[in-house]
Amino acid sequence: MSTMIVPVSRTRRFLTDSASMTRRGFLHWRRQPGQLVIGLVFPVMMLVMFTYFIGGGMAVEGGGDYSEFLVPGMLALAMAFGLESTMVALTEDINRGVLDRFRAMPIAPSAVLVGRSLLDMINSAAGLLVMLGAGWLIGWRWHGSLAEAAAAIGLLLLLRFAMLWVGIYLGLVAGRPEMVQAVQILIWPVAFLSSAITSPSTMPGWLAALADWNPMSATAGAVRELFANPGWPNDSWAADHTVALSVLWPLVLLAVFFPLALGRYHRLSV
Repeated sequence: MSTMIVPVSRTRRFLTDSASMTRRGFLHWRRQPGQLVIGLVFPVMMLVMFTYFIGGGMAVEGGGDYSEFLVPGMLALAMAFGLESTMVALTEDINRGVLDRFRAMPIAPSAVLVGRSLLDMINSAAGLLVMLGAGWLIGWRWHGSLAEAAAAIGLLLLLRFAMLWVGIYLGLVAGRPEMVQAVQILIWPVAFLSSAITSPSTMPGWLAALADWNPMSATAGAVRELFANPGWPNDSWAADHTVALSVLWPLVLLAVFFPLALGRYHRLSV
């Protein structure tokens, strides 16, 4: 009997502590709502800019409206937007000694990072709803079933969850808010070197290969397929298996960066 109580009590403690860390984030949002609003509006601004600034000069090979090609790609890109806010929050907690105090308290060690990730996922889900509404207003439509639409949203959130743990690890490694800017510079080229905005077939050969195998391209392509939106034809293996890769890539990223982030947190010294 006692052997069963210990795992249950540890699980309950972990869930309670994670919920407490998530509530802490909600309190920060209430005190600083502007940061939350900016995070929700920025991807919409990017969508509007790409639609109306360059969309008029873009044509989808094989036919189809460019906005219906663009919106799934921008949804995938949005999963990389805002990572810097989580990274900055972590580095601020490090420099203020907050994480030190948490580590000295009798709370589950991983609850601090898991609570932060849950908070970000709630924000990301809200951001997706805003982006879907904005896409609808500019003329985008999905043509698949409700189940396929739900699967597309699930793949987007899975990518966000994986990207988030990459950001958490990089934030812990950076250690200072000013270093986050340097890390962020690396994230943006990776995000845009994909099929989110245009087809890799329009790129030089070596760039096209990188774009084909980019996790962003896999999710963007899978979301287009599930929403029954148009896409550029491509004869690469990665382009033909976007749904499988949109699941595989996030799982690989989680398998690598989740333990790295937890290990870095346990070894953290300030």
